[in-house]
Amino acid sequence: MASIRRTLSPAFHSRSYQNGAAGFSSSPSNKLFHNGSTKHFPSSTPSTLLFTAVNLIYRRGWRRSFHRCLFFFLIGLLFGIAPFGHMDTDIRAEDFAPPDLRPPHDDLQSEDPIVSYVALGVNTRLEEQKEVADSIEPLKQLIVVTPTYNRAFQAYFLHRLGQVLRLVKPPLVWIVVEEKTVSLETAEILRKTGVMYRHVVSTRNSSHVKDRGVHQRNAALEHIERHKLDGIVFFADDDNVYTLGLFENLRTISRFGTWPVAMLERSKNKAILEGPVCNVSQVIGWHTNEKSKRLRRFHVDMSGFAFNSTILWDPKRWGRPFSNPIRQLDTVKEGFQETTFIEQIVEDESQMEGIPPGCSRIMNWHLHLDTGALIYPKGWQLQKNLEVTLPIK
Repeated sequence: MASIRRTLSPAFHSRSYQNGAAGFSSSPSNKLFHNGSTKHFPSSTPSTLLFTAVNLIYRRGWRRSFHRCLFFFLIGLLFGIAPFGHMDTDIRAEDFAPPDLRPPHDDLQSEDPIVSYVALGVNTRLEEQKEVADSIEPLKQLIVVTPTYNRAFQAYFLHRLGQVLRLVKPPLVWIVVEEKTVSLETAEILRKTGVMYRHVVSTRNSSHVKDRGVHQRNAALEHIERHKLDGIVFFADDDNVYTLGLFENLRTISRFGTWPVAMLERSKNKAILEGPVCNVSQVIGWHTNEKSKRLRRFHVDMSGFAFNSTILWDPKRWGRPFSNPIRQLDTVKEGFQETTFIEQIVEDESQMEGIPPGCSRIMNWHLHLDTGALIYPKGWQLQKNLEVTLPIK
């Protein structure tokens, strides 16, 4: 069966469809490649548009586009490096100096009321601070003298007194005096207290003296006089009990201060009070419970007074008529060391100061604890385990 092909006329290609669809024309503007053939695409997609743009660049020549871009690039480069106006080609050191960051100077006139008020306030504040600084006096140094010797409760007494002194505001120096030689146990205790101390040795033999602390206190007085320590001297035996308020009141003493002391009798069955009777800070009399001591000039305990250390090494300051060393006497009867020592420092009660005002507070206690007969291990350390007396069942 023979096939019959019918060639469409040119009019058929240019005819438009009446259903709203348009046929592609065979004109060169509708051809993607001008090679005599015609290609049709059903729709315009992004990939189709990209392919069409590449084809147009290829047809029109990529060299032309490259030449145009290069031309405009060179023109911009010339405009960028071309000088416009005057340029200073001289290089100066000021060009490399760091910028001045100081604020601009404002000429403030003193007549301005606000400025005058601020300046007046600042000057007044500075003057007040200077007056306060001048009015605050440094605390007086306390020179605490403690004679000690080897006995059962020595470590306990020194630890207790050291912990009290540690709470006292500085400046404070603790002079601890031992007999004949310095013991390692005492030195170790002093190092652990955290208090500034001086460990002194008394070379005098105290075996024939009833109060063995006389020579030890004299060794401390000699140390203070030789080194000219400035402060308030206070004899604090290690077996006494002290309050912090006592040390605070010591710094108020100018020349010689005294206060009442509570004491436990050696029989341990009665407590007594001994010390001054005061009208505010003026000593107007004495109080004592011991009839045997009423012959004394001043009725005060060894831990019931304190004095200025300059009396020892600067007698002219206090108008002393003689410059003999002030020491405690080992030739007087027991109980008279205090009064004979005080007689070397003051003439009468008018040169004394009673503390606290009114002498109405007990600030330390003298307990008279005798621990000489107690048996204790050396250094309070056991060389071997204790014997088991109650075994565990």
